[in-house]
Amino acid sequence: MSNYSKTTDFAAKDALSTGNANKIVKGTEIDDEFSAIQTAVNSKANTNSPALTGSPTAPTASSATDNTQLATTAYVTAAVTAALAVAETARQALFPVGTIYTQAGVSTNPGSLLGFGTWEAFGTGRVLVGLDAGNALIDTLGETGGSANSPAVNTTTGSTAITIAQMPAHNHPNSAPDTSGGALNYLPASGIGQFSWGGGGLGGNYGINSQGGGQGHTHSVTNGTTTNANYQPFIVVYMWKRTA
Repeated sequence: MSNYSKTTDFAAKDALSTGNANKIVKGTEIDDEFSAIQTAVNSKANTNSPALTGSPTAPTASSATDNTQLATTAYVTAAVTAALAVAETARQALFPVGTIYTQAGVSTNPGSLLGFGTWEAFGTGRVLVGLDAGNALIDTLGETGGSANSPAVNTTTGSTAITIAQMPAHNHPNSAPDTSGGALNYLPASGIGQFSWGGGGLGGNYGINSQGGGQGHTHSVTNGTTTNANYQPFIVVYMWKRTA
């Protein structure tokens, strides 16, 4: 783009005295002026939809500008940088410290995936449960409990005393009458004792009532070593907790 520069000083010609050959305006001088004007005009941009070339410049608007002013690359760069900063602040606000992040595809630490924060592996081998202020087992954040495998009681023999009311009805099979004359306590089904004796002073055959539940007594129990699986239905994922 060039500016028009006058090549002939026509005003200077007017100051020349009459008869001076240089006072005459020549056609070539006029033609040269028009050619210079045309060259300058051709190199200017149109005001209507100009097609600019090279590296045109313009004033850079302030960040708060909201009108039809041209936006320079400097303005756009500043605006984009500010918008990205706001977006990043909002993105990090979605993952505050304490956030639990789960990933079912890769084991990469979220600090690398997200590009911010300090994350540590969390809840290895455990499932999450919501806090319940009314349940002492789960009323504190970070509280743990439960067992993946709970061993059964491993005893060879043992007894536990229970009351008569606690004992369910059950049978002690005994089809043979007692002929040994040994000690015997007899209670009918009604639970009202009728007689008892010891020693061998009484003869005869006396059957033993096989209906239990009316007299306190003990049972021996034999258990093997077992493991009770306490897993609920689950699916395995990677979990991390943001710590900073």
